[in-house]
Amino acid sequence: MTVIFPKWTNKIPTLVAGAAAFAGAFVTFVVWYWFSPKNTDVGYAPVQPVQYSHKLHAGVMGMDCRYCHQNVERGPRATIPTTETCMNCHKTVLTDRPEIKKLHAAHTSGEPVQWVKVHMLPDYAYFDHSVHVHAGVGCASCHGRIDQQEVVRQVEPLSMGWCLECHREPENHLRPLDKVTDMNFVPDPKQGESFLSERNLHPPEHCSACHR
Repeated sequence: MTVIFPKWTNKIPTLVAGAAAFAGAFVTFVVWYWFSPKNTDVGYAPVQPVQYSHKLHAGVMGMDCRYCHQNVERGPRATIPTTETCMNCHKTVLTDRPEIKKLHAAHTSGEPVQWVKVHMLPDYAYFDHSVHVHAGVGCASCHGRIDQQEVVRQVEPLSMGWCLECHREPENHLRPLDKVTDMNFVPDPKQGESFLSERNLHPPEHCSACHR
């Protein structure tokens, strides 16, 4: 009987199956790790039409977040400040600076500055800023030390798993209500446990809380 294939070829199906399993595991790992928001979203810092320094305004000058993000206590969106808000100061302050001139031009034309949104959630996810602010979750818990950022960047993944971590252990992020915008305040989990009880907080973990 003539042997067409050498004996070693009998191992080919096993080798192919092993290679396929390895490739499948490798692709799964690549998608799980590199396609996660920790890698695709964290660090996102788009170029803005007007160079604005949070480090200067919120850090050095100590401006309260709510002066510019006026709806953060009243509704789902924090809102981006209008040109009129900027002009409250810059009608007279540093009016000769190139970036301030851009604000003046926008204010004169009546066209808003086309700021580029940094922190984005998918359309199917619902988030209410006011609920979190009134619960005592500080701005820094989600946005990081914004007072140290010359250019605003995303510092947290804002993924479903990340949100659930906070909802399962909210005491790690709760603070006195008058410290919500205080970037230097460090939450104390033991104090946070008392806030949970005092404020009767029960962060939901069911799907309909965010997917409505």
